[in-house]
Amino acid sequence: MQRMKPASSEPTVGVPTRSGLQTIATLLPYLWPKGDWNSHARVIAATVFLILAKVATVYVPVVYSRAVDALAPKGAEGMLAVPLALIVSYGLLRVASSGFAELRDAVFANVQQRTVRRVALRTFEHMHRLSMRFHLDRQTGGLSRAIERGTAGIESVLRLAVFNIIPTLLEVAMVTVILWQLFDWRYAALTLAAVALYITFTLLFTNWRVKFRRRMNESDSDAQSKAVDSLLNYETVKYFGNEAHEAHRFDEALGRYERAAVKSQVTLNMLNLGQASIIAAGLAVVMLMAADGVKSGEFSVGRFVLVNTYLMQLYQPLNFLGFVYREIKQGLVDMEQMFRLLSAHEEIADRAGAVKLASAATAAERAAEVVFEDVQFGYQPDRTILKGVSFRVAPGKSLAIVGPTGAGKSTISRLLFRFYDVTGGRVLVDGHDIRDLKQDSLRAAIGVVPQDTVLFNDTIRYNIAYGRPGATQAEIEHAARLAQVHDFVLRLPAGYDTKVGERGLKLSGGEKQRVAIARTILKDPRILILDEATSALDTGTEQDIQLALRAIAKHRTTLTIAHRLSTVVDADQILVLVDGRVAESGTHGELLARGGVYAGMWALQAEQQEQAAAA
Repeated sequence: MQRMKPASSEPTVGVPTRSGLQTIATLLPYLWPKGDWNSHARVIAATVFLILAKVATVYVPVVYSRAVDALAPKGAEGMLAVPLALIVSYGLLRVASSGFAELRDAVFANVQQRTVRRVALRTFEHMHRLSMRFHLDRQTGGLSRAIERGTAGIESVLRLAVFNIIPTLLEVAMVTVILWQLFDWRYAALTLAAVALYITFTLLFTNWRVKFRRRMNESDSDAQSKAVDSLLNYETVKYFGNEAHEAHRFDEALGRYERAAVKSQVTLNMLNLGQASIIAAGLAVVMLMAADGVKSGEFSVGRFVLVNTYLMQLYQPLNFLGFVYREIKQGLVDMEQMFRLLSAHEEIADRAGAVKLASAATAAERAAEVVFEDVQFGYQPDRTILKGVSFRVAPGKSLAIVGPTGAGKSTISRLLFRFYDVTGGRVLVDGHDIRDLKQDSLRAAIGVVPQDTVLFNDTIRYNIAYGRPGATQAEIEHAARLAQVHDFVLRLPAGYDTKVGERGLKLSGGEKQRVAIARTILKDPRILILDEATSALDTGTEQDIQLALRAIAKHRTTLTIAHRLSTVVDADQILVLVDGRVAESGTHGELLARGGVYAGMWALQAEQQEQAAAA
């Protein structure tokens, strides 16, 4: 396919940006899914445990201060009896505070992990629904990193926001009310002012720092995309000796990440210093006021200890709140890319009221009719590839499409498979415009054997069974025999359990192609597309594979896209494409007799073969 611009390493280029609130609003339905009463009950139970934990935490200093007062000497009377009940109550409250907090986390763990799982699965499914155009304009490394960071961001936000931000704010409110009741409004006002100043400073400074995190993410995605792209094209890098070039490109991306990470760390240190200064100032002022109250006899020593304990207990989570908010902001930034991917437009989608393509009831009905009516299409608006292509393939018949490179041959197969929609005319299968058919039923009826066969890095068994997951071993072996690969597999030490390597590179071209044919046989399609399936093979291997292809083409409608004309001489009809138009059509004999474009191509290839034989 021709493209006018390079792929972007940023997986969400062209997708509108999202605010933090939009990101949270997108997450909430996953946290409270409709009809999932188990999740609802867990969220409610976790909220109850959260409140109980904070109530216990707030009462700890009260009991502690009373124990101090009970133990304090009172004039000549000396020390009173040990306040056993208060000390036991103090211990029980501390256990309750920790226990309810642990119960809260344990109950919510299922909800948290299930939410991450749901979002990750939906993103994965959405990526498969997006058009080929989207994926060709993106890089796999960047997409995978966006999903990886997004799921980690969800875990971070749920863990920190739900059970740290909210409990801390609840504790601030409770402590403020208690200080007002036990002391006076000045203590409550001063405490609240210090907390408000701390939170305001943290929010403003952290929002300013977010841009450095975004730069880190962009640089990280770019670096990972370059690394994945380079490793997938390992052979090409070696062919041209460009290891140093690839290392330089990777290092440039890492350098941008390094600079952004340094700025992020330095500004983090500045934020920590500012937070510590606010906490120290607020604590010092309140303690001076309490000490003056003790000196004047207004408060007991226990009350002084109470104020100090409350403030230390309050500022500790506040200090953590700064970290929590930073992590939440970073988590939201990480989630932003993934949720922006979810909002990416599905270019190819089923229409309302789309129908299923009927499956064949018998072997005789397996073949389907394929019709192109005045089809026009271009990958870019300013460059048309197909310019009014029309043809019909009757059920069970074969059509070969030939022509020079760039004429639009492979584009026809992509349009039939509905990787793209036509910009003019229409494509019909069994009389249905394929835009009115459900995509899954259309694609289930089409089998493709491509020129560049890509296998999964798994076993031969898995790759053949990919044509129909769940197929039995007998069915897999039957397909392998038809594809003339069964005997080869049995000669391997691990047989069908042999790993084929990344993209199937442990197998030869002919072996990979036979596995691909077996996979397509197992799928048992009504329409078969052979997209230059043998053009990259030697003559002997090509002849063997042609026999296998003829076997699976029986009783199926077959479209063959070919470069070597010798492979299509038996086709019922041959279509010659030139510059996106049908230049000629007919059988092999008719086209030779016509002496046109096809005859010229045939003569040229015959001459090349004679020269190769002579050499």
